Order: sequence, then structure tokens, then C-alpha cells
Amino acid sequence: MDAKGLRTFLEIPYDELEERNLKVKEQRLKHTASEKLRDERIEYLTKERAIKAVTVCFTDLEGRLHMLDYDKKFLIKSADNLTFDGSSIRGFSAQQESDLRLNIDWSAFYWLPSDIFGPGKVLVFSEVHERDGTQYHSDLRGRLKLLTESMYQKDGTVVHAAPEIEGFLFKGRDAEHHFHEKGHFDFISTGGYYHSLPGDVLRTFIDKVAEAQRAMGFQNEKDHPEVAPSQFEINFSYSEALIAADQIQLYKLLSRQVAAQLDCTASFLPKPVTGVNGNGMHMNLSLSKGGKNLFHDQNGPDGLSPMGWDFIDRLLTSANDICLTLNSSVNAYRRLDPHFEAPNQIKASANNRGAMVRIPFGNERSARIECRSVAPDANPYLVLYTLLRTGLEGPQPQEDAEAKRSRTRFLPDNIFDAIRIFKGSQFVASILGEGVQSKFAELKTTTAERSPKQLGTRVKYSEVKFHHEVTNQFLWNQF
Repeated sequence: MDAKGLRTFLEIPYDELEERNLKVKEQRLKHTASEKLRDERIEYLTKERAIKAVTVCFTDLEGRLHMLDYDKKFLIKSADNLTFDGSSIRGFSAQQESDLRLNIDWSAFYWLPSDIFGPGKVLVFSEVHERDGTQYHSDLRGRLKLLTESMYQKDGTVVHAAPEIEGFLFKGRDAEHHFHEKGHFDFISTGGYYHSLPGDVLRTFIDKVAEAQRAMGFQNEKDHPEVAPSQFEINFSYSEALIAADQIQLYKLLSRQVAAQLDCTASFLPKPVTGVNGNGMHMNLSLSKGGKNLFHDQNGPDGLSPMGWDFIDRLLTSANDICLTLNSSVNAYRRLDPHFEAPNQIKASANNRGAMVRIPFGNERSARIECRSVAPDANPYLVLYTLLRTGLEGPQPQEDAEAKRSRTRFLPDNIFDAIRIFKGSQFVASILGEGVQSKFAELKTTTAERSPKQLGTRVKYSEVKFHHEVTNQFLWNQF
């Protein structure tokens, strides 16, 4: 309630937020029928008078999160007829096919910390549909959802994912937008790995983001400063793939919002500063059926089952073809530098952190593979969709798998080569469709052509200025 007592908007304590959000998460994990969830949410929104707006989210092809606030009463009446102009979203529709629809995923419903998002709001994810209600081909969230649901419906197979997302905390709000003026980023801390005094800005930032994540049902595991100065990592537990991808989007949103409140910038550029470690988004994956981890075999090499090794071999075989989906910005290829634990080697290893795929030590519950060559600015839905389709359906090695695993090959060291390989891949066309393949390559080419092919030792203004998570439409329209 405000000072004059005129408004009473929803503000929920963090412990109650966690209880509510975990209950919703449990419904998702039990695959509760969508119709039941829709009715339950609509009934709640109708009765809860303290909610003023519902934030509806969707993600574009490049991975930017878009948010629309709908008046609660309007949404209740019009939830089945939410439209928007797709031609205004870079990389979505052409002008002549601009009308698109939002299909609310009522299972992906979140109560929000009011000190971060403001009082009186809840948030829900959505997919993008064509005017006729069919799935929109460039909406990878919808495609990932369809893929994982079909696997579950077919034989009960569940895809688990656990991302490890690194970021930098820089001094000043909107530091990325002002990079071309200053030519550098200012560290908030130079403490390094695991070191930050309680109460300093980096620790305060990490604590506030971790508290908000916990309240939103992330089920946190650990958080700490990372190796590079001002770098952070806030880990949360594995979950089903679509939930994990949604949480990646919320993780970055929360981090950016909390940083802004501290007059700082949370940056997920893969390599914003040369000479120090870059940011990664290591993606841990496993499959289970009937509660059994399909990647685990106590007697298998490195504790992995034949299925787990087959999954790895298919990833390694198509590593160059799918590199652009995992590293989709000019700046991402600066991170693939072998001097800073860069995962640019197309091989699998239990110990070598330069390998694209690592096999962490695990037991029957935790056995998994870790794809380390993913950048944090990649579209998480596209990443998981691509890794899953590749690991299960990709071409198998034409040579002896053992020989291919041990032989050192390298991922592309610049986006131009990655685009060329991606555009020419028949396998990519088969899993994404030629339309999405062409559209994604065109988007990446438009950005790449604003930067030199040879990255050099200094971060160029263009890498930041035209980055898909940094630029705004006003800037792009200057050309």
C-alpha cells in the first residue's frame, strides 16, 4: 500500500514465494494436464484482487526475452486471442506475415519478488503461434516443448538439464551500451575465484540474485565469485529441459535487474575483457526413463552407458555444424581461446577442461555429460533443442569412435567460418528446417559483417555495439 493508502498491490514474502513457486514447479514435473492448469490459473487471477498485471514472456530466434504486461482483467477475457506484430521483432516475420499469436503456457507461471519486479505482478511464459494457431517455426521454446513432450508421451523418457551460467558485474548502469564511448569495462571487484568480502558490491549482488532465484523456485545449489575479476556464477539444481531453459532466461533477467538497482551492469557477453577468463554456459545433460538414469553405467568407460557415449559421439561428429547455435555472436569466438580453459577442442574427456564435452564424476543419480562450448548469450531453447536432436539423431562417426574421441580437432575460431559451416550443413537443415537455418544465418551474417574477421587482442566496439543482447532497434535502424 502506498503512503496515502490508495493502492493495495500483491507483495509476497520470500518464504511464501518459494512455497508457491515450488508447488507450480511440481505440477510441471508431474506433467499436469494443461487444461487443468489453465482453469486453475484463471480462477486464481479472477479471485486475487491485488494483481494488476500479468507479464507474458516469449523469446525470439536469437534468444532475446521479450515481455508484455497485460492488464489482468483484459488477459482473463482475451487469453486465447493475444496477438502481436512479429515484423517488429528482428529475425521473426516479414511485414506481409506480421500477425502472430501468443499461446500462454500456464504451467510456466511465476509469482515475482516485488522488490525486483514491482508489486502486483505475476509472470508467465508463452509460445508463439501462427495466425491459424499452428506452431511458429522460429519459436524454439515451442519446438523444444513439443520435442520433450513427445519423448515423454512415447515411452516416458525425460530430458534433464543443468546449466552453469557465468557473468560479469561491471560498474555503472548500461555499461555495454556505453562501451563505445569508454572503450573498456570497469571491474567492481578484483578478488577472483571464491573471494569476495561479505557486504561488498559483488557479494551483495550475488546474495540478492540468489535470494530471488530461491524465491522463484530455482532450488539453488551454490553461488560464488568466479575465476576472472568481477565474475560470478549462481548455480541451481537440474530440472527438466524446458524448465531449465525458462530458468536461464529468468536468471539473466534477475541478474540484470538486481545489477541495475546497484548501479551496475550484469553482462553475459562471452568475452567482454581480454586477458581473463570468459563467460560460459556449461550445459549438463542426462536422460532418464522410469526413474533410471539412461546415461549411467557403473562399469562403462568413465561411468557412462553405451547410450551416453553414443550421444557424445554424435555431438562430436556434428560439432562444427552446430557450433553457431551454441556460439551465436562475434564475441563468442573470442572466448574459444585455449589460454583460458577454453572448451574449443572437439573431443570428450573426464579431466581436460579444454574439451568440448566433459564427463563429470557421477553416480546413478548424477551421471551426465557436460557440453562446455556453449556461450551464455546463446538462445537456451535453441541450444537444448539442437543438443538433444544431435545427440539422439545426428550422424554417427564414419571412423572408429575411439580414434575420433582422442584425435584433437578444433571448433571454428571466428563467426564467419561458423556461419559458412552452419549454412552448408544438411543435418542442421534437417533438424531446424531450411527456413530457420537460412534466417538464423542471415541474422548472424548481418552482425558479423559489422566486425573484422580477425578478432585481434582488443575487444572491438562492434562486438558489443551490435551484439544481439545489447543493441536496440533504434541503433539497427541507423543503417
